[in-house]
Amino acid sequence: MNRILVTGGAGFIGSHLVDRLMDEGYIVRVIDNLSSGDLKYISRHLDNPNFEFIKGDLKNFDDAVKGVKDIDAIFHFAANPEVKLSVTEPEIHFKENLYATFNLLEAARKAGSVELFVFASSSTVYGDAKIIPTPESHEIRPISVYGASKAGCEALICSYAHLYGFKAVSLRYANIVGPRLRHGVIYDFIMKLKKNPEKLEILGDGTQRKSYLYITDAIDATLFAAHHIDGAYDVYNIGNEDWITVKEIADIVAEAMGLRPEYVFTGGTKDGRGWPGDVKFMRLSIDKIKKKGWTPKYSSREAVKLTAIKLVEELLQN
Repeated sequence: MNRILVTGGAGFIGSHLVDRLMDEGYIVRVIDNLSSGDLKYISRHLDNPNFEFIKGDLKNFDDAVKGVKDIDAIFHFAANPEVKLSVTEPEIHFKENLYATFNLLEAARKAGSVELFVFASSSTVYGDAKIIPTPESHEIRPISVYGASKAGCEALICSYAHLYGFKAVSLRYANIVGPRLRHGVIYDFIMKLKKNPEKLEILGDGTQRKSYLYITDAIDATLFAAHHIDGAYDVYNIGNEDWITVKEIADIVAEAMGLRPEYVFTGGTKDGRGWPGDVKFMRLSIDKIKKKGWTPKYSSREAVKLTAIKLVEELLQN
């Protein structure tokens, strides 16, 4: 693994991965349509001869072909990250996730040089899990189009790995948080409180409980898993061993901003979810990757607190 393509490499997780790969001396190419990413996140690499940026869209097969040319390994992080869009605009997740992934796989097959394919999947493939902590062996029953699109991508990648001779791994991430994050509950709370410091609207009943992982832990786990694939295709949960409620996240964000707002619980569903298709309780079993030798450094609470502090600096400095 020397020449690496990072799709979505100007996005949140992708840009942090690019930083690590460049620091470790790899030759890195990024393809990103900049729909949710930002070139400033990878700007320090633009003049490096070992780095290349392509503004391109994987829904365009020709762009996918350009991206994979002479590449040894692909880290596929390009996707639309907004799970809530599943409700109102499901076609976006089909095109941005499934269709784009198919194009990338076809381009990789035809290129013939790709030896490794690492896919950013999601805990949402499990839906409302019957077992918590949820192991990789749990049935796949997504309750959102986002989760369904990720599950579909996993199936495509598995088949291509078995048919066309490269190794692949799907990483089912919990909620990854940290600097540069521009979606999700922490970001939403900060932006709402920036607009109205006295009142905070919380979707659902606030008891939603999920696992969070800090970005440096996520990148460590990503690279670790890429080097620990059993067989042609493998799957790892990437998450934490604890979890935290939405109400607790609101408390952490308010504290980071020096505020004491009134909480208003609104919207959501009858059973207290933030929106239809929102998984209310999520904590992954990470026993599989722990047994191989990786363990997170930060707890869910620590990850949320670090992120809140960093994002307050990023978003409120002007």
